[in-house]
Amino acid sequence: VQLQASGGGLVQAGASLRLSCQGFQGSFRGYTVGWFREVLGKEREFVAAIGRPDETTNYAESVKGRFAISRDNEKNVAYLQMNNVKPEDTADYYCAADYVSPLVITTDYAYWGRGTLVTVSS
Repeated sequence: VQLQASGGGLVQAGASLRLSCQGFQGSFRGYTVGWFREVLGKEREFVAAIGRPDETTNYAESVKGRFAISRDNEKNVAYLQMNNVKPEDTADYYCAADYVSPLVITTDYAYWGRGTLVTVSS
């Protein structure tokens, strides 16, 4: 499966933004889908994940209560709804898929998409 993240942009602090992760050339119906972010010079970090089949979700502490991950398997797409964004949320955001538990915080996913840049101004 190949993945493509989209929806990034420049927003002000406190705004909302929704990122999309489109799967193509294969279905990620059976995979856990994760969102990650990376800032230049820092390690890629886990943001959120959603599993299958019960759509269990998991979030990094820094985004709990502000971000929400969801998926639509019929459309082969996953979303990251970002609310009340902060300047520290500025990063390249990536989506990934693999047969892993969403409760395991890891960047060791098999399939990755190209990132989408989110910039939050103060």
